[in-house]
Amino acid sequence: DDNSSALLTKTVLQRAGYDVEIVYNGQQGLDYVASHHVDCIVMDVMMPVMDGFTCCKLLRNSGYDNPIIMLTAKEDTKDKVRGFDVGVDDYCVKPVDDQELIARIKALLRRYKISATQKIVLAHTVIDSISYTVTYNSVSEELPRKEFDLLFTLLSYPNHIFTRNQLMQQHWDYDSQSDTHTVDVHINRLRNRFKDNSDFKIETVRGLGYKAVIYEA
Repeated sequence: DDNSSALLTKTVLQRAGYDVEIVYNGQQGLDYVASHHVDCIVMDVMMPVMDGFTCCKLLRNSGYDNPIIMLTAKEDTKDKVRGFDVGVDDYCVKPVDDQELIARIKALLRRYKISATQKIVLAHTVIDSISYTVTYNSVSEELPRKEFDLLFTLLSYPNHIFTRNQLMQQHWDYDSQSDTHTVDVHINRLRNRFKDNSDFKIETVRGLGYKAVIYEA
């Protein structure tokens, strides 16, 4: 929402090798994405015409599924929950450190690529979304659809926090009678199923939701 900050951020990202386009409010952002391919969006919370939360929700509803990073003036848990629920992938708190922003963009683009390949390969584990199987130390196990989808989502974005509401919206129908407790039940099943897996674990983030942690080989 600030011209000088936007231009400075554009210069920093261009020097890092990215092609950058600036828009100055949420509606312009929606219009631009509707007619151009955009790999990643860096978005302010407070913008003229339309705030970042509304813009992000409309982008996700329109089918845009690439990474979105939100810039916010303060680190507030309620704002984070709201942002994650509407589809924000990550946050940077102002004043933004240039190298941190670049690192977060790189990490999100790498994770998005993993998600799009339909297969996640870890040190000893392969998660295959075509067969709904998880192979660990050459032993394959076919998972129920909901459990597999939750696991694939979490492992596609390691260390990214997903709220219970966000997971519900992604993996259960809107007319489902299930509530967010259903997410907890499925997460517990996954934890029990993979308690001996040395490649990853699913952690509870108090007050927010869940994230997957991948151990380096």
